[in-house]
Amino acid sequence: MPQYSHGDSVLVEVAELAGADAGPVAGVALDYGPGNIIPRHSHDSAQLIYAATGVMTVRTDAGAWVVPPQRAVWVPAFEAHSITMSGRVEMRTVYIELAKAGALPADCGVVHVSDLLRELVLRIVAFPSTWSASSPEARVVRVFFDEMRAAPQVPLHLPTARDERLCRITEALAADPADQRTLAQWARVAGASERTIARLFISETGMTFGQWCQQARLLAALQRLALGQSVTATALDLGYDSTSAFIAMFKKALGRTPGRYFQSLE
Repeated sequence: MPQYSHGDSVLVEVAELAGADAGPVAGVALDYGPGNIIPRHSHDSAQLIYAATGVMTVRTDAGAWVVPPQRAVWVPAFEAHSITMSGRVEMRTVYIELAKAGALPADCGVVHVSDLLRELVLRIVAFPSTWSASSPEARVVRVFFDEMRAAPQVPLHLPTARDERLCRITEALAADPADQRTLAQWARVAGASERTIARLFISETGMTFGQWCQQARLLAALQRLALGQSVTATALDLGYDSTSAFIAMFKKALGRTPGRYFQSLE
């Protein structure tokens, strides 16, 4: 546990660390430098990927999830995904056998990590290579499942599109979130009417054009701030007219100003 469908040496290392006889739940601790990438892969276990420090970006066919410190991303079994590191990342991962993950979410999502859930993850990472159903480790796992079921999700997802016309827009905006072109201008780039593109944003991403653009900027901001870029430089990079406008957007989305948000994650 777990078994991977990708032969990359990093993934082999993770599989060896988890151990084949680790039981229904196993933990792995790995540290990565800025810009490191775990290539696209899948495994037969569900996975809670926790960032103790740094920011991770997890990508699947359904979109991208940005995971700041003290948050985690839930990845169901067999979900192909890649992970990109922003800043130095201390990754602590809990793998859960498919048979034990049925009561947990069926889709990817970023979850809030409470103080208790954090300590449970760290405890599981330190488990011995084998343990029994009557051991103290088994009691820790039961509490872990209780906390996972109660963990609220955090809106840090940027959905992808399937329609080729919409993909031209979303891929360009993901590459340059500061692009200020209007929906009408983007519709001409895509070769469709403004009304059609507006409808496609709702039907394929669940967001309006404006909401999707704001989410792209928010997630890009988290990546930049994690690398130590200043709030002012981040605001300018992302096309905001003023630092105060950027801070207002960030606070509305995440409940805190950028400075207080990252302080709360330390």
